[in-house]
Formats: sequence, C-alpha cells, structure tokens
Amino acid sequence: MILQLVTAALALLGSYLFMRVRHTRLKQYATFPQLRPSLILGHLGIMGGFVRSGKPKGHPDLALAAMNEALGRPPLMFVDLRPAGPPMVVVRSHEVAEQISKASERFPHSLPKMSEVYEHMIYMTGPTSILSSQGEDWKLLRKRYNAGFAPQYLLAFLPRILERSFTFLGHLDDLVASCQSFSLVNLTRNLTFDIIGSVVMDCNFGAQNKNQRTDFTNTYQALLRTYEGEQIDLPWYFTPRVEWRRRQLAGRVRETLRTVVGDAFNKRNHQTAPNKSRSILSLSLQDVDVLTDRAIDEACDQLSTFLFAGHDTTSILLSWMFYELYRTPHVLRALHDELNSLFGLDSNPSVVRDILLSDRGHDILNRMTYTSAIIKETLRLWPPAGTVRTLPLGTHLKIETSNGEYMLEEGAVIYSCATMIHRDPEVYADTANDFVPERWLPNVANQIPISAWRGFERGPRNCIGQELATLEARIVVALIARRYDFSKDGIGEITLDEARKPILDVKGRFKVAEEMYQTRELVSKPVDGMMMRVKRH
Repeated sequence: MILQLVTAALALLGSYLFMRVRHTRLKQYATFPQLRPSLILGHLGIMGGFVRSGKPKGHPDLALAAMNEALGRPPLMFVDLRPAGPPMVVVRSHEVAEQISKASERFPHSLPKMSEVYEHMIYMTGPTSILSSQGEDWKLLRKRYNAGFAPQYLLAFLPRILERSFTFLGHLDDLVASCQSFSLVNLTRNLTFDIIGSVVMDCNFGAQNKNQRTDFTNTYQALLRTYEGEQIDLPWYFTPRVEWRRRQLAGRVRETLRTVVGDAFNKRNHQTAPNKSRSILSLSLQDVDVLTDRAIDEACDQLSTFLFAGHDTTSILLSWMFYELYRTPHVLRALHDELNSLFGLDSNPSVVRDILLSDRGHDILNRMTYTSAIIKETLRLWPPAGTVRTLPLGTHLKIETSNGEYMLEEGAVIYSCATMIHRDPEVYADTANDFVPERWLPNVANQIPISAWRGFERGPRNCIGQELATLEARIVVALIARRYDFSKDGIGEITLDEARKPILDVKGRFKVAEEMYQTRELVSKPVDGMMMRVKRH
C-alpha cells in the first residue's frame, strides 16, 4: 500500500514538474520572437552552437546577432538561458532600447540595472558603485560627482592630460626606433590610467613608466588580469581560486584608496587657494564635514569605478580609432586636413600643446568636428558595452514594437545590445558595417534618429564620464595623428598586391586578410589586444 502511494505521489510530482517545465520553456514567452527552444536546455544549446561556429573567442554579442539574423532580424528576441542565467529579451531596435532607458512615472531613473552583472564586477567597482546603485542612492551619487565631470570643469585638467600624453609620445618614439610589434590596447591603457588617476584623485600612479610604477598600479593591473579570457560570468564556486585571488588583490587596492580619500579630506582644509587640489575627489568632498567609515567606503567605490570605466573603455576607443584610420586612408586625409586648418602645418606635438594651452585652446577643441565624428563612428562600430535592465518583483512592462506589443513579466532581463543596434541596416542602410564618420557631421547627423547611437547609453543612467573620454580622445588625436602611422599585425593586417602595395576596396578601405572583431573581458575589447607597429609619418 505504501509503495503504491509513493509511486502515485512520484507520478503526480513528475507530471507537475513536466507541466511546469513545459510551461516555462514553451509557453511563458511563446509570443516573443525566438528560435525553437529545447524542453531541457532552452536556448543554451542553440547559443552554444552559434558561439562555436563563430569567431574564436568572439564576443557573445556576435552569437546573439547571428541568432537574430536567423530569425529575420526582429526588433527584439527572447533567449532562454535558464538555469545558467535568467530569461533574457535581447533588443535590436533603437526604438525599443529607448523605451527601456528613458525615465517614466513608475521608474523615474529608468528601469533598474541587473544586479547580477555588477556582483561579478564587485572587485573592480565596489558594492556601492554609481554603476550598480539604484533609486535615490544613485541619484545622490550622480549629483555629488556631476560637477567634477562637467565640460568646463574638465578643461582645468588640460595641462595634466597633455603632460601624460607626452609620456605616451615618448613610448611611441621608442617603438618607432625598435620596429617592434606591440599591443596598442596595453599602451593606451597605461596612458588613460595615468590620466584618470590624475584627474580624479590628483595622483600619479606611474603606469606608463615601469621604473616609476607604483605598487598600487601593479596590484590594480593584476586584479584586472584575473578577468582576462572570461567569456561568461561564472558563479564564484566554479572558480574558487580566482575568486580568492581577486579578493586579496581588491583588498590591497582598497587600502590605498582609503589612504587617498583620507589625504584628500585632510588637505582640503589646509591648502591655500592657489595650491588647492581641483581633483574630482576633492570636489566631491567639499560638503563633507565628518569623514565616516561609510563615507570613505562609498568614496572608494566611486574611485574604483572611475578608474575601471574611465581608463579601460577610453583605451579601447583609442585603439579601435587608430585601427580604423589605418584602414581608411580617405578618412585619415580628411582628419589631417582638419588638424592642419586648426593647428597649422607644423605637426610638432609641442606646437599643438602650446595652442591647446593658449586662450584659443577651448575654441579649437570645440571646432574639431571631424575628429568628433571619427570618435562617434568608432563607438558606433565598436561599442564597449550594452546595458542590462531587470523588472522588479510585482511589475510588468509593455513594450511597443513595429511588430506589435509584448508584455514582459517580473524576473526577465532586458539586454539592449549596442552592437546590434549600432549596425541596424534599417537605420544605417548599406553602410551599417562601414566606417563612415561623415554621417555624424552637423549637416547630415540629424538624418539619424538620436536614439540609434548609444555609445554612452542614454537616459538618466548615461555615462557620467563621457565628456572626459571624448576630451582625452580629441587631445590624443591632435597630438599624434599627423606624426605617426600605425599598421596592424596579425588579425586585421592589410592585404598587399604583387607590388607589395595595399589594395583598396570599392568603398575606399584597405582590404584585409581577416576582419578584426571583439572579444569579452568584462567589457568588449579587440580580440588580440590590437597588435600594431608604428613609424613616423
């Protein structure tokens, strides 16, 4: 009798579980465009197949884009990654992405960001980072640091940015002399690390000089290297040794940052006006009367965030930009023409520096319209990241698309995939995959919907450091674009004809044996670190 009852109970439980899984896999999001899911694996096996058939170490966005293409490019696509991850709606349409990022009555700061993404990054950003904070906590942080990243305030740091950039020029001259192949990402990363350290904390971490590099810089870079090669965010228990290593390194980074915050607070009241620090950290502390442990920890989290986001993504932007200039000679010529008209025919960096530091410097930077178009087009083709939002418990969201309305339930995450949005042929037509800075010039840019470019995302949660990133990029371009010629090594290398000359395609770009692409290491990066050679122009 007992055996029969147990058998019946197990049969009922099995039947219930089967119906539950069947509903979850096949019916819960059945109205959304999606590839046919497996009852057991959902879309995990399908996505794995697209990953394996794609580029080696290719960014997962490439697989998602191929899946969306296989569906006929719907404006959004459902991907079921349970149990490895939550159910996900991948957004291709800029119109849908705008609905996700804009403020609304229910979500005045836009939809909340997905906390799990930042839990994996917690050692790089800290638990109270402005990136992961929500609601009023985020609003207060944004208000505290906004003034430091305002365009007019950042101009005060022009001498420091130029000083760090001249160290960068010295390394390029050494590489010209040695003819060695080098990682442009690594070189620009050291530059931007020194810049962000100086601007945000008034510190010189010596990242560009091995003989002057501080223990803090070495520790921070060792921490960053623990994320290299990761294509997915695995829970800590899958990689316990890596987790332990990250915890140890992050603790050492935090010790130094706590000292930096304490020193900045103490100096604030003892420095005379001419010598008073103008760092973003000092500005953020001006209304702090008592430096509590909580205030120190919160400041350290923001410093960690600005260091990570402010140096890594800008270095990637610079690397992709010089690669695209190397491949597109007519764009490089047009850039030279603009720089010649603004700075004169003498391309000596010292001349450029003197002009930028003069009374005309601000006006010159604002008139670099073609340079700014190159920056914007680089970020269109090679965005460093998208945004992942989630629906809080007890809420749902109606999304309007050209194909109709869709209702999202709590627990689903929404990934606005900038890689797909930025290459949408419905917006960018047959040049969606081409490097065309001219599309962003003032007389034609208004033909593109403003929401179709999301290089720094959009809405209330847009990037606080975007002005600093573009300022750095314009300065570096002004200093080196006419002085050095870069050439790619390995992937992305130019194809030569029988006379050993580059071959132009019908769109005016040099042909390459293999196209460059992105990989994932917390953010999107050139797959090989952008291996280059450089010579004097």
